[in-house]
Amino acid sequence: MASAPAQIPTSFGHELRACLRCRLVKTYDQFRESGCENCPFFKMDEDHERVVDCTTPNFNGIISVMDPTRSWAARWLRIGRFVPGCYTLAVSEALPEDLQNLCEDERVQYVPPKRDSCTVLVQICGSL
Repeated sequence: MASAPAQIPTSFGHELRACLRCRLVKTYDQFRESGCENCPFFKMDEDHERVVDCTTPNFNGIISVMDPTRSWAARWLRIGRFVPGCYTLAVSEALPEDLQNLCEDERVQYVPPKRDSCTVLVQICGSL
């Protein structure tokens, strides 16, 4: 993916959302205005209803990644090939089936959430 960093959330309140594919965290307005830097094929900036379909407010933890290619945490979370930015440790929802099909059509990998490994990482990072 591109190396230009993603937008940093402008607020850390209830308006934060995470992309269901890449787990990038931004505000609802940021997704609506500029979409997801890792998932431009979702075209959230063109179809504002897609922001609700492609993102969730239900996630656990946030990690800031400045150099995803060199970060062990980014590799563990499978975000090592994404742009620098803020990511969630775990989402609790899967991408809707029609959007999973879009990922397949675009030949991009979608990995559904795994509760077990994400829970372990949340516990490890929470105890640091």
